[in-house]
Amino acid sequence: MSVRLIIACGGTGGHLFPGIAVAEALIKKGGIPLLIISQKEIDALAMEGHSDLEYECLVSIGMPKFHSPKMLKFFKGFFMGYKKSKKIIKDFRADAVLGMGGFTSVPPLIAGRKNKLKNFIHESNAFPGKANRVAARWADHILLGMPPCEKYFSNKETMVVGTPLRSILREAHDRSMAIANFGLRADKKTILVMGGSQGAQALNTSIVRNLDKIKDAGMQILHITGPNDYDRTIGCYENYHDISKVIPFCNEMHLAYEASDLAIVRSGASSLAEISAYAIPAILVPYPFATDDHQTLNANYYVKNGAARLIKEEQLNADSLFSFIDELFKDDGKCYREMKTSIKNLSRVDSAEKICDKINNLCN
Repeated sequence: MSVRLIIACGGTGGHLFPGIAVAEALIKKGGIPLLIISQKEIDALAMEGHSDLEYECLVSIGMPKFHSPKMLKFFKGFFMGYKKSKKIIKDFRADAVLGMGGFTSVPPLIAGRKNKLKNFIHESNAFPGKANRVAARWADHILLGMPPCEKYFSNKETMVVGTPLRSILREAHDRSMAIANFGLRADKKTILVMGGSQGAQALNTSIVRNLDKIKDAGMQILHITGPNDYDRTIGCYENYHDISKVIPFCNEMHLAYEASDLAIVRSGASSLAEISAYAIPAILVPYPFATDDHQTLNANYYVKNGAARLIKEEQLNADSLFSFIDELFKDDGKCYREMKTSIKNLSRVDSAEKICDKINNLCN
């Protein structure tokens, strides 16, 4: 029987893109997915590139502090989302609901339980988000991106499956073509710098303070600054165009990863899953204002497994960052090679298929 699966995944890229990956895998297995996304712009832009996937929208909701005056608006949006979710489930004739995190996923899960469907949630991070901690009471099975998260759902059946990757991030790509795509040189090691969608300024600043050292070391940079900090950062590269490509955002991350030897990035779960798939050793700079400091917990898991180095944002400076870069490549790169093996060992490129198999087995 073809499983008809609702995938509630709107609100942020960290929820949306793994949800899209599951939908792609389910179609290949003969299933029928329907995405439930939020009304945020990021959701609409992402779906423009996936015209083959059906989706419905719910009002964007994020839970404020309990005594906040915004709670009334939250409850109103939540109730509207629940009513619409019940209709979507009925019209779609769903067999199961998969929530990928974020409060947009909670109304469909409650509606799924009300209709006696199989309910699943996926949590990518080492520490579960608030929405998934709430949603767990309506879930039959918890699917996890990292083993450290298991202890937070000790009263539920859990399974570590990794974080789903979109199909384009799992396909083989030509490295020389990827390097040429960004106007970089094949004879230099490439450092990928990516600050994420928020809070990239401190990371960007620390990189430009190291440009002389990076150039002297014979390396080059692919720097994705984020749209809000591009104008400021690009001005710092005036004398370094020969060793750099600086862009505000990148629609071809599969090529960016293929071209890179080292990543200096935040430690969101999706970014970690992606660099793991490409076996790129990393220097991780957790976003310090992430909810429950979950990015630091993610980074700690990778550091513990020998796959990355960690620098807290408040410790970022010209010396601290380059000392890690220098450490990785000294002694003929022995440390770098060990990290490359370690991060590859953490990769779970079949995560989307494992999720689909689990759901298929329990729904048929």
